[in-house]
Amino acid sequence: MRTFDFTPLHRSTVGFDRLFSMLDQVGNVDSGTTYPPYNIERTGENAYRITVAVAGFTDQDLDIEVRENTLSIRGDRKIDGSGKPGEVLYQGIAARAFERRFQLADHVEVRGATLQNGLLHVDLVREIPEAMKPRSIPISVNGAASRAIEAKTNETKAAA
Repeated sequence: MRTFDFTPLHRSTVGFDRLFSMLDQVGNVDSGTTYPPYNIERTGENAYRITVAVAGFTDQDLDIEVRENTLSIRGDRKIDGSGKPGEVLYQGIAARAFERRFQLADHVEVRGATLQNGLLHVDLVREIPEAMKPRSIPISVNGAASRAIEAKTNETKAAA
């Protein structure tokens, strides 16, 4: 695996902190983490949903946190032997602890989360502030004033 040292570039730039932190995180991605499986879907023009398969986990076993544009979903199932008669002969349902992180884009907010039928749904909305939205600038043309200036320029050239 290759690693790149971006430290010299950090010293000569101003205002690129987010870009360099993203570049640093690219090398830290753990490609071996596949548990729990998840889907990301678009539910509207600016609405998204992350669905994580968390069979066997309750809402008390799960923790969702957003910090610095990173959504973290953690699960730690507390297994107690009470209420279940007999012993487990084969355990095929995973009960291991997990942490799954998602890098959120700018202006994406978590609106809520629901746990239903073993699936955790996290709803996201992208809201761009009014100051950041593209806007059209009207162009006003003062025809008389611009023609008068052009006319003076042409008269000056003719006199010379």
